[in-house]
Amino acid sequence: MSESSDVRELDLALLFADLSGYTALTEIHGALTASGIVLQFCRLAQASLEPGVKFINSIGDDVFCAGEGTLPVVRSALKLRESAEHETYFPCIRMGIHRGPVVERAGRLFGAPINLTSRLADQAMGGQILCSTPIAEAVQVLAEVEARPVGERHFRNVTHAVNVFELLPSVATRKRSAVDPVCRMRIDVERTQVHVQYAGATYYFCSPEC
Repeated sequence: MSESSDVRELDLALLFADLSGYTALTEIHGALTASGIVLQFCRLAQASLEPGVKFINSIGDDVFCAGEGTLPVVRSALKLRESAEHETYFPCIRMGIHRGPVVERAGRLFGAPINLTSRLADQAMGGQILCSTPIAEAVQVLAEVEARPVGERHFRNVTHAVNVFELLPSVATRKRSAVDPVCRMRIDVERTQVHVQYAGATYYFCSPEC
């Protein structure tokens, strides 16, 4: 059989993002509310993409994007996180970014770097962006972000240990917020009226149901 002419080998920066605590959110607030949040998440992701970065697909609450340039992908991730943090009663987003060789065939992407990118997102906590060494090296030219080492990690179906970094803003200018301990939505503490004092700490909730 001859190789299909639509097969291309590419070196891409890859971004996976999903909603932290999506299962709990669905159980507490129901599928109708959860589905609306997922659709809004996809809209935010598409609106956050820098030129040259493509929205590849979404499955459930997972979003997959890719681009030839590393920095545009990183900036897209930062914009997406910021956009989500400005949404009222919206879950935290966790993301993973990696770069590597993939194969494009019939409009779909294949390759081990995709698996590693997905694993990085799975390891991230709500609000975190985790990345690999190629990404951490590339962001050294950006004034607005720094890559903080978090150590070596072992991932399922990845044969070698991976040096993992967290992408953090260089200057923190975020509004005061908290995370609902039940459904994992991010809460603007200046606006919510549902909070509980317990064992010397204050817990904020998005609704009386939580």
